[in-house]
Amino acid sequence: MQSVFDHMQQMGHEQVAFCHDPHSGLNAIIAIHNTTLGPALGGTRLWNYNTHEEAIIDALRLSRGMTYKAAISGLNLGGGKAVIIGNAPEIKSEALWRRYGKFVNSLNGKYITAEDVNTSARDMEYISLETEFVTGVPEYMGGSGDPSPFTAYGVFVGMKAAAKKAWGSDSLSGKRILVQGVGHVGQYLTGHLIEEGAKVFITDINNEKIKQTVEKFHSVEVVSGDKIWDLDIDIYAPCALGATVNSETISKMRFPVIAGAANNQLAEENVHGPMLIEKGIHYVPDFLINAGGLINVGAELDGYNRERVMGNVNKIYDRTLEIFDLSEKEKIHTQAAAMKIAEKRLQDIANVKARL
Repeated sequence: MQSVFDHMQQMGHEQVAFCHDPHSGLNAIIAIHNTTLGPALGGTRLWNYNTHEEAIIDALRLSRGMTYKAAISGLNLGGGKAVIIGNAPEIKSEALWRRYGKFVNSLNGKYITAEDVNTSARDMEYISLETEFVTGVPEYMGGSGDPSPFTAYGVFVGMKAAAKKAWGSDSLSGKRILVQGVGHVGQYLTGHLIEEGAKVFITDINNEKIKQTVEKFHSVEVVSGDKIWDLDIDIYAPCALGATVNSETISKMRFPVIAGAANNQLAEENVHGPMLIEKGIHYVPDFLINAGGLINVGAELDGYNRERVMGNVNKIYDRTLEIFDLSEKEKIHTQAAAMKIAEKRLQDIANVKARL
């Protein structure tokens, strides 16, 4: 097992904070990757990890992704992410969130939190009782509320750009699309796709989410997880946890486009990015296409304006086409192309700040 410092050095992290409170049952990890562009903003994920190392790696990978997400989206924010270890229904409480808020506050604004998997605007409200360094609080408190609709809309416009690249038209009407994971983002995305005239298939390990989605959108078709690679589909939209694009799954893929909301979709960037190119699959990098939520909560820091947010989320369409063009021009996979654009901005701004 590598040490935490080994992992930090390999991924370029600035800081990792471990937070423990026996009274509330809080066990949290806050990872700050890069603050060149501004304070690190990223959500807090609550997940029942199998091991502490698994939780650490997730926090490190997610926070690194947030750096690239902010950079490629033109935001003056750094990359950070937090994970809380535990079973959400069992450990969620006002005390846990407020104690966590105190830990966030102790970082003095270097990290700003928001929603993520298994966390909500109500949870952010509890956190806000102990710190100002939180976004995504309910609208009645002056916040922007749930960022999921903006994440989903960004995925939708990025998917349309990928369709234009693959088929010459950005219309999704008649396209057969698999949404893997129908939580908040997946459900909002499903709504956009059905409205566009797509045929939507859904799968999820949570049967309650499947039930909710079917009740809301009667035309969706449910597929069991072990059958998804047998489907004849046009677009695969991973909207659950990461690493679903790996050597095993790529060997089974028979569709032209991958465009979804999940973070860290490629199990290994420099292995599976090139494999997708070789197979002729158009992959929209996750940290670009799922940036809508970050764009939304980040706007709270400058005085929230929904119209401005939607304008910035719509830019995901043009950035997606730009990345496909750069990928072709330089003969690199799309994840590498997106990272190249993000890293150039990071380097440029670091140079600006270093000069008098």
